[in-house]
Parts: sequence; structure tokens; C-alpha cells
Amino acid sequence: MTKQPASAKKVATFVASAIVLAVLPFIVGGTFGNSWVRTLDFALLYVMLALGLNIVVGFAGLLDLGFIAFYAVGAYTFGLLASPHFSLDMPFWITLPLGALFAAMFGVMLGTPVLKLKGDYLAIVTLGFGEIIRIFLNNLNAPVNLTNGPQGINLITPIEVAGFSFGKPHEFFGITFNGVYMYYYLFLALTVLVVIMAWRLQHSRIGRAWVAMREDDIAAAAMGINIRNIKLLAFALGALSGGVAGGLFASFQGFISPESFGLLESIMILAMVVLGGMGNIPGVILGAVVLTVVPEVLRDVIGPLQMATFGKMIIDPENARMLLFGLALVVMMLVRPEGMLPSKRRKAEFEDAKEGV
Repeated sequence: MTKQPASAKKVATFVASAIVLAVLPFIVGGTFGNSWVRTLDFALLYVMLALGLNIVVGFAGLLDLGFIAFYAVGAYTFGLLASPHFSLDMPFWITLPLGALFAAMFGVMLGTPVLKLKGDYLAIVTLGFGEIIRIFLNNLNAPVNLTNGPQGINLITPIEVAGFSFGKPHEFFGITFNGVYMYYYLFLALTVLVVIMAWRLQHSRIGRAWVAMREDDIAAAAMGINIRNIKLLAFALGALSGGVAGGLFASFQGFISPESFGLLESIMILAMVVLGGMGNIPGVILGAVVLTVVPEVLRDVIGPLQMATFGKMIIDPENARMLLFGLALVVMMLVRPEGMLPSKRRKAEFEDAKEGV
């Protein structure tokens, strides 16, 4: 029996994955309801966010705890330009790229003053940057109302292409599909583009420069790598992905407020990268999907399980969900600290550390 060529296996895997992703919302929606299709939409958004943060943390080795700020910049740019707030109602092909561009600019703004910081110091500064952006969004409603403060921006126009609105139900072949299905395919297409961008960057000269800087920035500088430019590029490209995800989030929700961009969201995105496998694109995707879906599964299971077991609620379902979720993360980091799907380099590093090399 002849072995199947590696290229043929890759093509078969790609085709099978494409078919599964194409029919997944119908399977999930038909089995569990449209609310779970909405969860799939958010999973794709978090994949984009996690891949953007992976550029900064996984590839370049720069610990960023304020990544949610770029998500917020993209979302508010889209929301302000595509809502009645300023009476602009601009099309998405202007608002979405502008949000990504502004997020990249904020990435450079963050990266410039922290070029010489490392480790805990860098983490603290980026954390502060994320909180500053959230506080500004929460308070820029006086003396000039720019962000509408804590009330947020509502009535954001859904994405529309040639008269086709992704926020409205549409009928195909006699079957009506609501907006969560339409947005799923839009998010999927853009997620694929972000994956391709991340993969190309990882295997480019820039990606190898990031890895060299992550391993030893002094040695990388000695070999002729411009550390300053490489760091700024990592912040900018990571923020670009976050800005795109933010704009999509605003159009999908139709409403945004500063509460959506808190510190917990930054921590969750970082957990997706670390748990999935820092520096490994398939691992980061897996981590984002797992950490988006598992909490929702726990939300639906914990309440009925307590009622069936004790006949009453012993622990508030939301608190119990976060308790079990946090416990699972702790156990995972103790049992498999390199992540669920680590890169070969990172896996070898952990194995060497265990052996005391």
C-alpha cells in the first residue's frame, strides 16, 4: 500500500476543515439553538484577538497586559463613525480599516516609550495603558461628548455590502438565516485572513527576527537586527488585528460601552495564548476556542446540575462557573505548562528545563 504524499494529505485536511467550518453553524444551531451560533461568532473574534496578541507575546516575547485597549480603539472608531452619535453613518469599508489603522497607531504609541522595558515592568506599563484607554472612554463625555461616557454607543449600523446587510435575516433556498449565521461567515473569512497573515509573518525574516529578539535581544542586536523597529512592528501588527476584531465586535453587537474592555478581557486573551501554546498558531486558535466555549458550557450545566443534585442552588451559577474555570486553568498550567499545542521550540525548552539542562 503506497503512502499518500504529504501535499495530498494537506489538501485533504484543508478540504475537510473547510467543509466542517462551513456546516458547523447549521449543526450547532439545529442542535443547541442560535445562541450557540452566537458563541461561535465570538469564538472567531477571540481567535483574531489571540492571534494578534500572539504576535506580541508569542513571537516577539513582549508581555502585554493591555491588549484589550486596541480592541477598544477599533470598536469605538467603528461605533463613532457608523452610528447616529456624530450623524456620520459611514460604510464599513472605511470604518473598519480606519479602526485597524488607529489601533496600529496606538500600538506604536504604546511601544515607543517602553522599548527598554522587559518582563514585569513591561507588563505593568501595558496594563496601565489598557486601563487609561478604558478610563478615557468612560469619561470623554464632557465638556465635549466624544464617547458618550459610560452609556456607550448604540444603534451602530451592521456591516452592509452592496445592499446586503449582515445584521438582517436572509432567505436562501427557502431557508431563513438570521444575522448570527451571516456574521459567522464574515468573521470566518476575516479570521482566515488573519491566520494567513500570522503564518506568513512567522515564517518571514521579520518572524525570525522576533524569535531571535525573544530568545536574546542583545545577541540579536549584535547580529544586526534593529530591535527598536522590530518591537514597534510587533506592537503595531498585533494591534492591527485587535482593531479589526474590535470593529467587527461593534458592528455585530450594535452597542459598545467601556465595560466591554476591562482588565479581565485582557487576561482572558492572554490566557488563550498561553493555554493554547504560545508562539504556535494552531495552539492559539485552539486556546481561543476552548476558553470561549467552555465557560458557556459551564454556564448551562452548573445550574441544572445543582438543582438535580441538591434540589436547590448552593452556589451562584456565575460564581461557580468562574471557580471551576479558574481551577481548570490552574490544573492545566501545572500538568501541561507549555500549552495544549505548543510549538516545537517551546516544547523542547520545557523538556530541557525538566531535565535540568
